[in-house]
Amino acid sequence: MRRFLAFIILATVKIISWSFYRARYQWLTPVPDFKWKNVRLIVFLNHTSLFEPLFLQIVPFSFLWHLTGHFSVPGADITLNRPIVGRFWKLMVPNITSVTRKKDASWEQYLESIKSDKIVMIAPEGRMKRPNGLDKYGRPMTVRGGIADIIETLDSGAMLLCFSGGLHHVQAPGQHFPRPFKTIEMNFSYHDIKEYKLQFQGNSRSRILSIVHDLQTRLERDCPKPRK
Repeated sequence: MRRFLAFIILATVKIISWSFYRARYQWLTPVPDFKWKNVRLIVFLNHTSLFEPLFLQIVPFSFLWHLTGHFSVPGADITLNRPIVGRFWKLMVPNITSVTRKKDASWEQYLESIKSDKIVMIAPEGRMKRPNGLDKYGRPMTVRGGIADIIETLDSGAMLLCFSGGLHHVQAPGQHFPRPFKTIEMNFSYHDIKEYKLQFQGNSRSRILSIVHDLQTRLERDCPKPRK
């Protein structure tokens, strides 16, 4: 029942996005014939708004149904503890796990919970970009090491990197309602996880730093230019 409810919510968001927003998507890598079939990790880069589920309009309904049964999502405890927003995310993503922004026991427990049939989705910056380009504390937005921890635990399947053009023109942090009839943009790149990991040699610490650096470089290079 909970999975069915999550699917209905995701499908409704997809239909609303179709109806009120024009989307532009571009693949930066060759597109495999069955691109959704082998995805194990979805990495959302350039986190700017809680209305980013609007990007679901590109995802086929069949994959949405698959996601509702196989999602494994770490969610910031600050967001999930909000009475309205937190409740909505828990309904939309049945297997979302509350974690802090520190590498503590909650993060270790999440890593241990990732099973071979799960699809992980994460925004690796761990916070939202404000219109000034910084987080709410005035710090630069950077990729954090948690994404590398996850990649290190996965040995098969594909990683889908999703480069957002940003949604400040739709809804910026602090604004309560989104603006309709805007264009939303996203670029994608598709990578075999085993092949991706082979690029990074050395000990665990060295590989983690290299993965973070690579994703940060891609974030700065491959996101569509923000709209106004």
